[in-house]
Amino acid sequence: MRARATTRTAVVGRGDDTWRQAAEDVLAWRVKTRSGFAVEAPGPPVPGQRLVLVAGALGIRTREPIEVTEVVRQADRVVLGYRTLPGHPVHGAESFVLTREGQAVRLTIDSRTSPAESGAWRALFPLLLVAQRVVQWRYLRALRQH
Repeated sequence: MRARATTRTAVVGRGDDTWRQAAEDVLAWRVKTRSGFAVEAPGPPVPGQRLVLVAGALGIRTREPIEVTEVVRQADRVVLGYRTLPGHPVHGAESFVLTREGQAVRLTIDSRTSPAESGAWRALFPLLLVAQRVVQWRYLRALRQH
């Protein structure tokens, strides 16, 4: 099955202070943690680092093994990307891309998702796609300045 690609973008705020805080938040996994995930990370992300994300819903906790694939920190672009590892409910990759255009600070979520290669999660893939939409909405809210 081909991977399902989704890209979602939202303005999370404006100005230098928002940019600095949002850049720090992306690289500290706060897009994930403010969206209901726990991240077992020993420090800042680095490419090749293997971690476990823990998702919780309806009293069920799911361990999601991942590998960091990309970490970028530039003057107007910050990226944190990872791919799933065996044992993750889906097969794919996801990245959080923060950009600054003028005063606007935007977060883009880019996901490539296909069913897990084996196991019980494979049969639940259609439900996982629905959950993914909800989680992506939470991601976009995670960095918004109030």
